[in-house]
Amino acid sequence: MNRLLALLLVVGVTYLITSRVPPPGFAARGTGLALGFTLIAAALAGEIFGRLRLPRITGYLLFGMLCGPYLGEIINSAMARELQFVNGVAIALIAFVAGTEFNLQRLRPRLRAMLEMGAVIILLMWIGLWAVYWAAWPWLPLVPEADALQRLALSALLSTVTVTFSPTVTIAVIAESRARGPLAELVLAVVILGDLMLIVLFTLSSEAVRWSLGEAPLAGAGIVSGLAWEIFGSLAFGALVGSIFALYLRGVGREVTVVLLGVCALLSQLGSALHFEPLLAALAAGLVVENIAPPQGDALRDAVERGALPVLVIFFAAAGANLHLAALAEIGLLAIGVSALRLAFIRLGTHLGCRAAGLDSPQARMVWMGLVSQAGVTLGLAILVASEFPGWGEQLATLTVALIALHEMVGPILFRSALARAGEIGKMDEHVPAPRARDGAGEAEAPAQA
Repeated sequence: MNRLLALLLVVGVTYLITSRVPPPGFAARGTGLALGFTLIAAALAGEIFGRLRLPRITGYLLFGMLCGPYLGEIINSAMARELQFVNGVAIALIAFVAGTEFNLQRLRPRLRAMLEMGAVIILLMWIGLWAVYWAAWPWLPLVPEADALQRLALSALLSTVTVTFSPTVTIAVIAESRARGPLAELVLAVVILGDLMLIVLFTLSSEAVRWSLGEAPLAGAGIVSGLAWEIFGSLAFGALVGSIFALYLRGVGREVTVVLLGVCALLSQLGSALHFEPLLAALAAGLVVENIAPPQGDALRDAVERGALPVLVIFFAAAGANLHLAALAEIGLLAIGVSALRLAFIRLGTHLGCRAAGLDSPQARMVWMGLVSQAGVTLGLAILVASEFPGWGEQLATLTVALIALHEMVGPILFRSALARAGEIGKMDEHVPAPRARDGAGEAEAPAQA
């Protein structure tokens, strides 16, 4: 009750400030106000959701949506855009933590089954949605006059964007609930494998669309070299940075959180400049630290979880504030239909994936509950389509944003409930003792959950 009263007080005071006629020069100070308001109020909202046994990130997202430019308008459009300054660092940080969960020695007995299950789920979803979109294309509000060949290419592109998962939301739910076990590992493996496969499928399908519309000739060699650079280059770059950071942890091991945030900034900024995928690079860096320097990797993970709260609060609150809720109102029924179709293929893919991989455990059958979320990756692909294909690409982006608005709210709740049913919440603390990181006096305190 005290937290709820504090949240209402902060929201009320900020609303009174922002609703008045802004004085000269307020725009520059407005970003600082939005940052402070978001850090305090969104953190309180997440704490309230945590006490209700709901994911804290759902509280951050809902806070952003309610206070953002499309509803409460306490955070206006300019403020919401400015809050996205942490996006690159946040994605890299979340992926880095995910990499530290991939202990190859622990996962080796189940690695093949995990990959088989993931491949079946992703391919079945992609092919199934492709076929449905192709058959229903004349009734979709995109390019109804497209011929048969164009429909094949366009349906493949739409299927790729629809299939995408959310590594950031998945990893954040696992980290905040301190979950570890077969379900968390299976979901994480499927989501990361999906990210790799969908990078390839998106590149191929967008090139096929350009060719079918007569905008560009097929360029096979260029596609292959570009994909190789983006995927293998990202992994190599991340492994190099991770190796250097592991040496730092072994030799110095001080100010770990501060140095890691610098590493994440390097991975996101330099990686993007070199046309690498920051998420893959950060994942590879975390994996290297965990498997080359395991004790330091454990201390690092605990230090990150203590220091990452402000970054995660701003990242997910900004994501909620920047959701275009008008898109959901505009094509809500179509978005709900596509969402239901996607969910059906996720469940079917999970059932067939379990059979193909020889997995018959209750945890394996609940994997579908961790694959509903969509966020940054999906939105990034939709924006790319809208910029490359004006007109129908913008309509596809509107549909995608509506899907994200639905899945960002439902997905984390479903996944956390599955982790609770599997009995995996809090298991990270049981399996891995929390060693003290040499990161200053502040890090000797109990970890604060995101």
